[in-house]
Amino acid sequence: MSQYAAEYLNTVSALLQRVHDEQLPVLDAAAARIADCIIGGGLWHVFGSGHSQLLAAELFYRAGGLVPVNAILDLPLSVMVNARRSTWLERVPGYAEQLLQDEPLHAGDVVLVISNSGRNAVPIEVALVAKSRGATVLALTSVQFSSRVSSRHPSGKKLLDCADLVFDNYGVDGDAAVQIPGCRSAVSATSTVVGSALLQALAAATVAELQQRGHPAPLWHSANGETGGQINDEHIARYQGRIKRL
Repeated sequence: MSQYAAEYLNTVSALLQRVHDEQLPVLDAAAARIADCIIGGGLWHVFGSGHSQLLAAELFYRAGGLVPVNAILDLPLSVMVNARRSTWLERVPGYAEQLLQDEPLHAGDVVLVISNSGRNAVPIEVALVAKSRGATVLALTSVQFSSRVSSRHPSGKKLLDCADLVFDNYGVDGDAAVQIPGCRSAVSATSTVVGSALLQALAAATVAELQQRGHPAPLWHSANGETGGQINDEHIARYQGRIKRL
């Protein structure tokens, strides 16, 4: 049965090659926006609901990652409390506006919103509220999937309609990519793997942009290394109170 494992790995490899071939200009443009934000003293916010919340956590408080990242991790919108409830909640208009009242989001910040379908009310509303506050909005979505579904937001907009820059994870409808004979549904999602690679590539491009401008990037070090704890303590002292979950 390894042929199906190989099919999945080949599919992911091909999608990552597409990212390399097609999205480097968008990565560079987004990196410049985030660098502007960090140099100006702002924060890079990342948001996702359901399994997209895994990607928001991917950029937050980890070795080799940028320090000025505020991950908006709302437990009711995650699969860690009640999975079905997270599905219901991400469709509720007005929820995101209340959620963002308690986040340090300001003009000049950058907000990355992650949603595979880009159709549900909460991620769309996060993008709209962020723009209304003067933030730059980045979206990570499946352009193909989103183009084939209707919006669940009262505005009729989808996430990609609300963003200044859009990253495409090239996901198929429903995200599952491998069809196994006899199964009623395809299996094995690609959005997490491709999304994580895109976001880590964006982080690398941002750090390089900051270095090129003579602004050394504040980075988390491994807490398990010899000097990482001390360096991280300095970052925490600087950003605690600004980054909500530190």
